[in-house]
Amino acid sequence: MNAPLIALTGATGFIGRHLLAELPKRGFRVRVLLRRPSEVPAGASSAVIGDIASPHNMAAALRDVDMVIHSAGLAHAMSGRPEDDYRTINTEATIRLAQAAERAGVKRFVFLSSIRAQTGPVAEGILTEAQEPQPTDPYGRSKLEAERGLGALGLDWTALRPVLVYGPGVKGNMAALLALAQSPWPLPLGGLSAKRSLLSLDNLTAAIDTVLKAQGPLRRPFIAADPEPISIPEIVTALRHGLGRGPGLIPVPSFVLKGAAALAGKAEAYERLAGSLVASPQALKDLGWQPVSSTRDALAALARQAGAPASGA
Repeated sequence: MNAPLIALTGATGFIGRHLLAELPKRGFRVRVLLRRPSEVPAGASSAVIGDIASPHNMAAALRDVDMVIHSAGLAHAMSGRPEDDYRTINTEATIRLAQAAERAGVKRFVFLSSIRAQTGPVAEGILTEAQEPQPTDPYGRSKLEAERGLGALGLDWTALRPVLVYGPGVKGNMAALLALAQSPWPLPLGGLSAKRSLLSLDNLTAAIDTVLKAQGPLRRPFIAADPEPISIPEIVTALRHGLGRGPGLIPVPSFVLKGAAALAGKAEAYERLAGSLVASPQALKDLGWQPVSSTRDALAALARQAGAPASGA
């Protein structure tokens, strides 16, 4: 019997590239859905569907496909885009792709949503899927609307709501923290105590593998997060441990950092850095997901792979 065939969108992105390499190791064949002709690694086939917002050739692209992983979309980091752009690409394109998958007889549609479909950048308490979603920006709203659109279809689906994902090639806030950890200087972050949930690429891959192989219909979202939340000082400590260095942290009071951030016009960035966002992956664990690495070990491995800068001390 042939291995299950997965159709993957977003294969050139941060998460998609990792899935393209790892899914075959977990017993899947992969067909990459592409905007334009491009080379794909050995062992994967491809189909050109054009712009994800107005795809074509979908019947042929999804022929014989068992499951779809939809990771393409307009990323949160692309700030300043009008809300209609998020709705067109993240909501409407997702629903159209799922409708095509339903017509093709696809067994399950896996949508990479976001924790921002459930909450803003910070949250009180521990987040679970049982709580009423309260997204606070166009990105989060577009992801939640896509989930609700999937719920109106007849095919089996699931949406993973990952927290901040980190791993080789990461960008954004985690890349900035990694650069700070690589610097030779002490950092004034030792006084920050709020915890945040993170998710390693390997643990996300294991979560996707779990929902692909789960028995019976799912038709619901799952939070995806490393089991143990971690503070900013603990993140820096883990990264610097990976570089073979001590933490080098100075416990500057948080109100001092907040004031300095406000003076520098970085008040919002500080709130994201210092605020709490803890999410529970218990429902995913109940489904059978087992994380493959701890947050501290995965952060240390990320730093080792990135290495110290050439000019670093």
